[in-house]
Amino acid sequence: MSESRRDEADIVIIGAGAAGLATAIFSGEADVDRKLRIVLLESAKKPGAKILISGGGRCNVTHKTVEASDYYGHKNIIRNILRAFDVKKTRDWFHSLGVELKEEETGKLFPTSDKARTVLDALLHRCSELGIELLCQWRVEKIKEGPLGWRVHGADHEIDTRRLIIATGGKSLPKSGSDGHGWTMLHELGLQLTDTWPALVPLTLESDHGHENLSGISHPVRVSIQVNNKIIDFIEGELLWTHTGISGPAPMNISRTWIRQQDLGEKPQLLLSFFPGEDSNSLDRWLLDQATETPQRSLFHAISSRIPRRVVEFIGIQSDLDLSCQLSQLQKSVRRRLVQQMTAFPLPVTGHRGWRLAEVTAGGIPLKEIHYQTMESKRFDGLYLTGEILDCEGRIGGFNFQWAWATGSIAGSCCVKSLTQQESEKSS
Repeated sequence: MSESRRDEADIVIIGAGAAGLATAIFSGEADVDRKLRIVLLESAKKPGAKILISGGGRCNVTHKTVEASDYYGHKNIIRNILRAFDVKKTRDWFHSLGVELKEEETGKLFPTSDKARTVLDALLHRCSELGIELLCQWRVEKIKEGPLGWRVHGADHEIDTRRLIIATGGKSLPKSGSDGHGWTMLHELGLQLTDTWPALVPLTLESDHGHENLSGISHPVRVSIQVNNKIIDFIEGELLWTHTGISGPAPMNISRTWIRQQDLGEKPQLLLSFFPGEDSNSLDRWLLDQATETPQRSLFHAISSRIPRRVVEFIGIQSDLDLSCQLSQLQKSVRRRLVQQMTAFPLPVTGHRGWRLAEVTAGGIPLKEIHYQTMESKRFDGLYLTGEILDCEGRIGGFNFQWAWATGSIAGSCCVKSLTQQESEKSS
C-alpha cells in the first residue's frame, strides 16, 4: 500500500451506532480547544440504523430508574459505570442536544416527538458541530499496534491513530451493520471473548400448537425456565402471542436463558403462569372463593374475568378441561389440575427468531478486560471499548441504550484526558 493511502488521526472510533456516536460527542466536547482530529468510521451506508428501528421507530433512549440488577454481567463493574453517567445526566445530556424526553407509564423514556429520527439527527448534528469526521462505508478489516499507537486497516486505506475506540456492537440486527467482526479483531489481538448468543429475541413454538389463533393478543404473565426439574430463571411482564410463537417483554427478556441452556446441551422447559403474582395456593383459594360467591357461574367466565377469553379457550383445549362447568360442580382433583396448568403451563419452544430479530447480544468481551473508570483495555494502552461489544446486556426498556451512553461518555472523555496528559508530560 502506498503512503498516499495512509492517513493520521488523534482518535479513531469504529462504529457509528449509539455507543460510537456518544463516544464521538463526548470526546469532541472534552477537546475544548478543538485541537484533535477525531474520526468516526462506519461500515454501513448510513450511521445509526439500530437507533432508527428501536422502540418501534420511537427510540426508547433510557428508563426512569436504571440499576445494575437490570443487566446481565459483572454487577459491580456495571454498577460503577452506570453511576458515572446516570439517568439524570442522560436526560440533561439529551436536553443539551435539543431532545426533550417524556416518561411513559412503563418507566420508559422517549423523545417527545415519538420519532427515533429526532434522536439520531441530534447526535449527528452535534458530531458535525464538534468537527467529528464521519466516514461511512469504511469497513475496518484489521487493527494492530502502529507507530502512533494503533493502525486501522481498511480495504484500500489505512489510518494511524494515537487512540482507538471500538464501538462495533455485537451480532444482533445484522442489517444495522453489526456482524461480530469487532470481536474477531479484538480476539486476534489477544483479548478474551466469552460465548455469544442472541438475546431479547422472540421464541418460536411448535406449529399447529394452537398459539396461531392467539396472534396479536397481549397480557401479563410470569415466564419461568426449568432445567432438570429446577427453576433457574423467571420474569414477569407482558407476553405477546405471534403466528410463530411468543414475543413481548417477558419472553424476550428470558430468551437469553432458554437459548443459553439449549446451547449448553440442556433441555430447558418454558413454563407459563397466566396469573403473575399468584402461586398455586393463592389461585386455588381464589377459585374456592369464586365458587362460594358465584356458585352458578361457569369456570370459563370466572377465569376470563382476569385473562383474555381466547387465551382461556386455549388453556381449556390444551389441558383437555371442560371449562363450561359451574364453579359449584368443580371437583377438587379437576380444580387442582387446572391450577397447575394456569400457573405452570408448558410451552413447546422449538427455537428463536435468530440474530436477524435479536435486539441485543449476550456475551462478548469480558468487563474484567477493561479499566471501568476509563473503558481502556487492561492489556493494550490506548485501546478503548464501548457498548454492546462488551459482555453486558440489559433487559427491554431502554437499558441497553443507557449502557451505550454511559460507556461512550466515559471512553470519550477519558480518551481525550489521556491525550492531554500525554501532551503535558511531553512539554514539561
